[in-house]
Amino acid sequence: MLMANLLTLLIWCSYVVYISRVLSTAADILTTANRSIRDGETVVSAGGNFEMGFFSPVDSKKRYFGIWYKRIPIDPFVWVANRDTPLTDSSGVLKVTDHGILVISNRTNHIIWSSNISRSAHDPVVQLLDSGNLVVRNRNEGNPEDNLWQSFDYPCHAILPGMKLGRNIITGHDWYLTSWKSSDDPSPGDYTYRFDPNGFPQEFLRSNSVVQFRSGPWNGVRFSGFPQQKPNPLIKYGFVFNKNEMYYFCETLDNSIVSKVVLTPNGMIQRFIWANLTGSWNAYGNMDSCDRYGLCGAYATCDINNLPVCVCLRGFVPKYPKHWKRTDWSGGCVRRRPLGCENRDEFFKHSGVKVPDTRGSWFNESMNLEECRSLCLKNCSCTAYTNTDIRGGGRGCLLWFGDLIDMRQFTETEQDVYIRVVASELESPDPAKKTEIKAKARSNVKKRTRVVVITFLLITATLLLGIALILYKKRRKKQIRRENLGHGPRSNNESRKEDLELPSFELAALAAATNNFSVDNKLGEGGFGPVYKGMLKVGQQIAVKRLSRNSRQGLPEFKNEVKYIARLQHRNLVKLLGCCIHKEERMLVYEYMPNKSLDYFLFDEGPSVLLNWPKRFHIINGIARGLLYLHQDSRLRIIHRDLKADNVLLDYELNPKISDFGIARCFGETESTASTNIVVGTYGYMSPEYASEGLYSVKSDVYSFGVLVLEIVSGKRNRGFRHPDHCHSLLGHAWTLYMEGRSLELIDVPVKDSYNTIEVLRSVHISLLCVQHCPEDRPSMSSVILMFGSDGALPHPKQPGFFAERNIYETNTSSSKHEQRSTINEFSITLLEAR
Repeated sequence: MLMANLLTLLIWCSYVVYISRVLSTAADILTTANRSIRDGETVVSAGGNFEMGFFSPVDSKKRYFGIWYKRIPIDPFVWVANRDTPLTDSSGVLKVTDHGILVISNRTNHIIWSSNISRSAHDPVVQLLDSGNLVVRNRNEGNPEDNLWQSFDYPCHAILPGMKLGRNIITGHDWYLTSWKSSDDPSPGDYTYRFDPNGFPQEFLRSNSVVQFRSGPWNGVRFSGFPQQKPNPLIKYGFVFNKNEMYYFCETLDNSIVSKVVLTPNGMIQRFIWANLTGSWNAYGNMDSCDRYGLCGAYATCDINNLPVCVCLRGFVPKYPKHWKRTDWSGGCVRRRPLGCENRDEFFKHSGVKVPDTRGSWFNESMNLEECRSLCLKNCSCTAYTNTDIRGGGRGCLLWFGDLIDMRQFTETEQDVYIRVVASELESPDPAKKTEIKAKARSNVKKRTRVVVITFLLITATLLLGIALILYKKRRKKQIRRENLGHGPRSNNESRKEDLELPSFELAALAAATNNFSVDNKLGEGGFGPVYKGMLKVGQQIAVKRLSRNSRQGLPEFKNEVKYIARLQHRNLVKLLGCCIHKEERMLVYEYMPNKSLDYFLFDEGPSVLLNWPKRFHIINGIARGLLYLHQDSRLRIIHRDLKADNVLLDYELNPKISDFGIARCFGETESTASTNIVVGTYGYMSPEYASEGLYSVKSDVYSFGVLVLEIVSGKRNRGFRHPDHCHSLLGHAWTLYMEGRSLELIDVPVKDSYNTIEVLRSVHISLLCVQHCPEDRPSMSSVILMFGSDGALPHPKQPGFFAERNIYETNTSSSKHEQRSTINEFSITLLEAR
C-alpha cells in the first residue's frame, strides 16, 4: 500500500513539472539562454489560440516562419516573417540575440531575416501572446505593454483584433497590409492597403502605385465608403487621430468570435468570421464595380442599383456626351453653368453618399456646419463642404477645393455633402415663361432652316480644304516629334511600336495633374530642371521632370533617358511612365517616389534614425540587383555613369530605385571599355580611370557602387569626408580600419543597436573590393551578388583609388590639356521629395 501511494505521488509530481514546463514555454518562448526554435518544432500561445513555427504553403517546398490559428485548418496563417527570403530546406532556426533581435538563419548559419529594435535590451525574452502577437520584451519589465519589438507593428496580409492600421506621425512608421502573391505564395503581392495622410486621412487600396479603391475618411461612426460598418454586438470599430498617431482598430466584443480583416491576393479587402457549425470562413464586405476608384469621373456619383450606374450631380452634365452614352464615364461631368462667387452661388445637399476624395481637402474639427458653409461660400475656389463627424447632429468642417472624384450613392448612411452650384440651378422653372420660350423656339424654326441651307453650301465648299489641312498638320506633327526624339524618318510600323513602348502625355493633362506646375507642387530642381508632384485623373501619383531652358542637361540627356530607361523594366529601377513633347516643352513622367532619395535618409541626422541596419542592407542588395540588371540581364547593356545616393529613390516600403539615366551609355555585346572627351558625373563617385582619362566600363559603375555601400554603412559622404587624425577620404578611412581589423568602427550611430556583425563586415569587405584602383581587380556585379548571398571566403582587397581626398584634385589638375577638354557636372536628377 505504501509503495502504491509513493508511485502515485511520483506520477503527480512528474505531471506538475511537465505542466509547469509547458506553461513556461508558452510564456517565455525564447531567451538568450535557452533553446532555439528549429524547423519541425512549434510553439502554442498560453491560451491555445495561436501557434507558430516553420511551415510550407500548399504545393510549395519553400519554408517560412509564421503564426497561424491553432484550431482552424482553413486559411489559418496570419503573419509571416521571411516573406521575401524563404528557406529552400528544413534547416531553419529562429533565435534571439543578446540585443533582443530575432533572427532566422539557414543551414550555413547565414541570417536570412531579422527584426529590429530601437532601444537596448537587457535579458530579453520572446513571447507568443494569445492575441496572436509575437513580442520581444525585457524580463521583469514593469509595463507589460512596453515591448522592444512586436509582430503587430509589421502586419502582412491580415489585421487581427488589437492591431493598428495607420501611421505613427512622430516616427513615420506605417502599419499597412500587403497581399500574398497567390494563395500558396506568401511573398509580397501587387496590392497594398494603407493610410494616406494628405488632407483628411483615408485608406487606399493600390495595385503597385495605381489606386483601386478608397475607404473615404472616418466620419465618427465608420469610414464613409463602408456603410456596412454599423454598430453591432460582435465587433467594435474605431479610429484614433491625434498629433502623435492616426490608426484604425477593431475589437471583438465576444471572446468566442474569431475574426480577421484580409487583403486577398486578387485585391479585395474583406472581413472573415469563423463559423464553427459549418467549419468555414464567412466573408463580409464584398466589393462591387462602384467601389472601383474614379469609375464615374469628376462630379458624378455611382449607384450600383441603377442602370447605368453613373449619373452627373445636380447642375452638371457629361463632359463627353457620346462617350457617356457608350458607358465610358471616365471623362466625368462639367458644370452646366459656370460659378459666380459668394452671393450668386448656393449649395445642393446630396444625402447618403460616400464623400469625394479628401487628399486635397482642408478640415477643422471645432467648427459647426453653418460656420463651415460660410467659410466655403467666401472662398470662390471651395467646391463642397460637410461635417468631419456625423454623430450628435454633426460637428467639424471639411472643405474641398478641386474636382470632386469617386463619389457613390448608398441607401443606408447618414452622410451628407453640400456641393456648390449656381443659384439658378436650384430654382424651379416658371411654367408661363417655359411656354413662351417654346413658342419662340417654334417661330424660329423657319429662320433656322434657311440659315442651315445657306451654311450647308458653305460648309460643303470648305470641307475638302479643311480635311486636307488637318491631314497635313497631323503628318507634320508626327514628323516634328520624330525629329525631336532624334529618330529621323521611319515607317508607320516603327512609330506605332515606339508609341506602345513609351506612352505620350498631353501637356494639358500634365498641367492639370500638377495644378498648372504650381510652386506648391514643386518637389525640387536639379541639372535637368524642376520636378513636380502630380495626380492623374485615374488616381495615380506621378513625378513630372520638366526640361528647363537654361538647363545644364538639355535635349541630348532627354533623348538619352527616353532611349534607355523606357526599355528597362526592373523592380530596382525607377519606372518611366511616358514623356511629353509640345512645341518647346520637353517633359518626362515617372512613378512617384514618396520617400525621397537615399541621401535624405543617410546624411540628415533626423531621418537617418529611421534607417536601421536591416533596411540599409536591403537597400544595398536592391541597388546591386538593379546594377546587375543594367550590366547583364537587360535587353541593353547599360553603363549608368552617375550612380550615387542622390540618384537612388525610395518607394513606400523603402525599396531602392536607381534613377537618372541622362548620361548613361549603351555597350554592344563585344564592347568592354569606351572613352569620352567630356567627363560628366559627380566627384567622389567617379572611378580613377574615368575621372583622369575618360575611360568608362561596367567596372566604373562597380566603383561607384562600392563608394555608395561605404556611405550607407557609415552615414558619411565620401565627397568632403574629414577626420581629425588623417587626411584620407572615406575610402582611405575604411581601408585603414579594415587593415587594422576595426571595420565595425565605420558603422553609423543610428544602426549601432540593430546591426548584424557578419553582414556589416562582409559589406565593408565587398565595398573595398569594388573601389580598388585598377578596373580589372574589381569584381563584376554578378560576383558581388554571389558574395552577398554566400558565406564563402573573400579575396583580400588592394588599396582603393582616391585613397586621400586631395588626390582627386591632383588627378584632375595634372594635365592642362585634359582641363581644356573635360568638364565636370556635379548636378544630377532632381531630388523627388514627398509633401
